[in-house]
Amino acid sequence: MLLEIDHHSGVPIYRQIIEQVEQQIVAGLLAGGEQLVSVRDMAKQIRVNPMTVSKAYSLLEMEGYIERQRGVGVFVAKLRKDRRDAAKRHIIEGILKEAAVKAVQLEIDEQELRDLLAEQYERFYSRSEKRDVK
Repeated sequence: MLLEIDHHSGVPIYRQIIEQVEQQIVAGLLAGGEQLVSVRDMAKQIRVNPMTVSKAYSLLEMEGYIERQRGVGVFVAKLRKDRRDAAKRHIIEGILKEAAVKAVQLEIDEQELRDLLAEQYERFYSRSEKRDVK
C-alpha cells in the first residue's frame, strides 16, 4: 500500500490516510481480505506518530472498510458491489464539488467546465483503452 502524505497541506494527516486507503479499496487496488501494513510500520513509512495511523485505522474500521483481527492484524473488509459503487460516487462527488466551487470563483461558466471535464475524461479514457488493447 502506497500513501502520499502532504505534511504541509491543510488536510489533517489522519484524513489523508483515510481518503487514500478508502480510494484504494474502492478502486480494487486493495482487495477484500488483504492484510494492511501494521500501525507501527505505516507510521514509520509515512513518518508520523503511530497514534495518527491508529486514529485513521479506527475510523476506517467504523466505516466498514477494514477489520481488525486481534493478535493477527488489520485486513481490508469485503465490500458489497452496491457499497463499493456508492463509495465511488461519493469520492467523485467530492472532487467535482471542489472543481465546481473553483470554477464559480474563477468565473468559468458551466458549459466551459463541462467541456474541460469532457476533455480530461477523453484524454485518460483513451489512454486506459490503449493499455487494455496491448
